[in-house]
Amino acid sequence: MGSRLVRSGLIYLVIFIALATFLFTSLVRSRNGMPSVTLDQIAEEAKNGHIKQIIVRGDELQIIYTEGARLDKAVSRKEPDASVIRTLRNLGVSQEELAAIDFEFAPPGRWENWGAILGTLLPLILVGAFFFFLLRQAQGAGNQAFAFGKSRARMFTGDKPTVTFDDVAGADEAKQELQEVVEFLKEPQKFASLGARIPKGVLLVGPPGTGKTLMAKAVAGEAGVPFFSISGSEFVEMFVGVGASRVRDLFDQAKRNSP
Repeated sequence: MGSRLVRSGLIYLVIFIALATFLFTSLVRSRNGMPSVTLDQIAEEAKNGHIKQIIVRGDELQIIYTEGARLDKAVSRKEPDASVIRTLRNLGVSQEELAAIDFEFAPPGRWENWGAILGTLLPLILVGAFFFFLLRQAQGAGNQAFAFGKSRARMFTGDKPTVTFDDVAGADEAKQELQEVVEFLKEPQKFASLGARIPKGVLLVGPPGTGKTLMAKAVAGEAGVPFFSISGSEFVEMFVGVGASRVRDLFDQAKRNSP
């Protein structure tokens, strides 16, 4: 239960970080309501002499156009650690056209720095969370694989309200014979001192619905010992060896809980 809560908390945390980063980045990029343009559009406007000034702040570019241009101001982004002048020159802007533009280089603001940090860390966090989720899923699948051959028997302990012979109607002869089994379970030393040995098992035969399981539960209730209940069909599996493994596991559980 605790691991499930931790896993759910990590998933919600990753979702929250992703949404916060997306909203923060969108807010930083769209502040002042300025439109965004591409570097190719900047180069084309520079060739036409429509750009007055370019303010470079980190990887963000703020473009101020000349009078008569289709825009007044716009924003864009360059490649990290790339020179905007060299980029424009590679896009076909001549040296004379670049000289007509006033380039101003300003230090990046703290919001831009935080945006860059979050933009770098977010993919790492998402990848780490993805692999963590896969690892937990693999561990869960491994646990299920190891438990595949375990018995599915339900155990009823003797300290809970149990069924007794008084709850079984009829079958007086069967109850009389099973009473000896109850006495042996209660006082095994007395029978062992006489050299008696309890049978390995008791086979109750009869059509369905005649009270065989109720009779077996009454024996456990009279003796105050745990009672294991399982259907025979649960020992049948498509894979070879699983049914036998469950039988062995059931007997191991019975031995561990023997009085």
